[in-house]
Amino acid sequence: MSSKVEIALASASSGQVSTSSTFAGLLVGDNGTVFVPFAGNILVAGRSTRQIENDITARLSGKAHQPQVIVRIAHNASSDVTIIGDVTRNLRMPLSPKGERLLDALALAGGTTKPASKITIQVTRQDRVIAMPLDTIIRDPKQNVILEPGDVVTAIFQPYSFTVLGAANRNEEIQFESTGLTLAQAFGRIGGLAPYRAKADGLFLFRWEQPGTIDVSDQAARDKDGRIPVIYRVNMKDPATYFLAQSFAMQNGDVIYVATAASADFQQFVNIIAQTVLPVIAVKNAL
Repeated sequence: MSSKVEIALASASSGQVSTSSTFAGLLVGDNGTVFVPFAGNILVAGRSTRQIENDITARLSGKAHQPQVIVRIAHNASSDVTIIGDVTRNLRMPLSPKGERLLDALALAGGTTKPASKITIQVTRQDRVIAMPLDTIIRDPKQNVILEPGDVVTAIFQPYSFTVLGAANRNEEIQFESTGLTLAQAFGRIGGLAPYRAKADGLFLFRWEQPGTIDVSDQAARDKDGRIPVIYRVNMKDPATYFLAQSFAMQNGDVIYVATAASADFQQFVNIIAQTVLPVIAVKNAL
């Protein structure tokens, strides 16, 4: 979308009767100029409206009697914000002097095509990228930031989920919100452990960890993205675990396995993971 300017010209005739013309929506060319009748090509890129007015007035001197010029920016492409992703329509939004915010941009784009709880909003500003759940932006007005020229707002559908296997009341994939979920909340969503079957000290969580998040040797097995396969053991017989579970954040793709006989089932779980998830590399245990 190109920048546009509007130019209004007025001059007085010999009888002091003024005449005027308005040139609306003049497109700024790739060389940063616009063509004005009787004045020729006028450079507008990088100049103020006052400078442009003075330039046109000077060129019309001798061609018009007492020329008066008013220049207005009809649209400035450099002040646009781009909205893309899982929205009703992708578009470029011009910013007004009042200062549009994130939710203003989403509203103009027709809202998101997926539930807000499953949407993450990413703002790209020059070389910085910041992402936040849409639910957080809606609930906390401080996160509904004012947009700046050149920002790119991307709505990303992220259906986070974890899988539960073994002696739990539910064996299935369970989705959760982009705002996050703790291990304690995950236990609640699976309906707790199966009575008389589950071992309270035999809960295992499988996860792909990013390098640097855990202390492992350089020889630890990794996938093609450099992530490290880790199995955490959760002992619900230890009261301290209940406090830890309230702050331990679940991640997308986590797998929870509830054993019936901790020692034997743990090895069975490792074998399952090695055969189905990691056919090439070995599982690294972190207990």
